[in-house]
Amino acid sequence: MTLKLAAKGCHVIGVDGSMEQVSAACKLGLDCRVMDGESLSFQNEFDAVFSNAALHWMRNPDAVIAGVARALRSGGRFVAEFGGHGCCAKIKLALVSALGRRGLDGEAAVPWYFPTVEEYSSHLVKGGFAISYIALIPRPTPLPGKLTDWLETFAESFTAKLPPADRAAYIAEVQETLRPQLCDAAGKWTADYVRLRFSATKQK
Repeated sequence: MTLKLAAKGCHVIGVDGSMEQVSAACKLGLDCRVMDGESLSFQNEFDAVFSNAALHWMRNPDAVIAGVARALRSGGRFVAEFGGHGCCAKIKLALVSALGRRGLDGEAAVPWYFPTVEEYSSHLVKGGFAISYIALIPRPTPLPGKLTDWLETFAESFTAKLPPADRAAYIAEVQETLRPQLCDAAGKWTADYVRLRFSATKQK
């Protein structure tokens, strides 16, 4: 996304919490920096902040929004899309329940923040933003392979609760639980995504 913005003529700085991701981006000639999205260090430097598919990994929305507000000049735009209320609801329930059957607290392993429109709107307004648009958008998303591939990538906080030898069986169990809901007759899997999309403007 940073590369696409730069190609359109934007002077853009990308940030990510992963050194590997930042290093890969820098090799493309981009200005990218390792930084925690809940602790942005910029001060009145930008006309816009854009985020895609990242904010649902940040559990402290007030810290995120405060950092964005500091980074923006007065009148600057904050535009983003991320997982919203109901995103991965079926997948989450299956992951939590499978840990529960093993005597573990599955809810404590949930890494995501999927707010409602009303909840995130209140955080934005409290953070000094005027909202021009905000909506939840159901977006069922076909997966390129099996659900187990998705789980191995995005459900690490759940599998980390288990001994390594037990993780493959856990993932397989979750996939089979979800097969009637998320897999069609041709064997194609679809994740039950719901996105929260908004555009807001810093007031001062």
